[in-house]
Amino acid sequence: MDLSGVISISGKPGLFKVVAQSKNNIIVESLIDSKRIPAYSTDRISALEDISIYTYEEDVPLKEVYIKLATKEDCKAGPSHKESAKKLSAYLEEILPDYDQDRVYPSDIKKLFQWYNILQKAGLISLEEEKEEEKEEVKEETPKKEEPKKVETKKPAAKKKVAPKAAVKTKPAVKKETAKKAAPKKAAKKDDKEK
Repeated sequence: MDLSGVISISGKPGLFKVVAQSKNNIIVESLIDSKRIPAYSTDRISALEDISIYTYEEDVPLKEVYIKLATKEDCKAGPSHKESAKKLSAYLEEILPDYDQDRVYPSDIKKLFQWYNILQKAGLISLEEEKEEEKEEVKEETPKKEEPKKVETKKPAAKKKVAPKAAVKTKPAVKKETAKKAAPKKAAKKDDKEK
């Protein structure tokens, strides 16, 4: 269920889908009769994806309420907004038991069901995306089973027969006489300094 771009304009009946934007206004299309009209910055515009319903614990986004309603109604039309306020309140209590009855007014409940039915007629109510998201969440949450590691046992390698090494003749070490040669030079330098 995608509510992005769906808005309500105060003073104008129904819901609208944003189709274009300009500097001074936006062009919206009615979900009831598909007529396009401009909406100005002076109009009180509310995006459905930003609306939440008050509960005793925390606010619940309108989208989640509509998902519960669509699940209960199997994506078909919900109760008419023209039903009695008591009947609509009781229905809302079935799908959202902890809604704040002091802060959610009967007019809000009527609007909630009216909007749901408009979205349903426009074909915007579907649970396919939510089912896919749930499947992805379940995949992420379920730990992957680790496959047992296969331990390969290696057989000892057969010993290779090595041919005996041929005797290698080594040359006798040559003595260096660098130490003896260096000594007389040092002595000669000392003699030069004494003179």
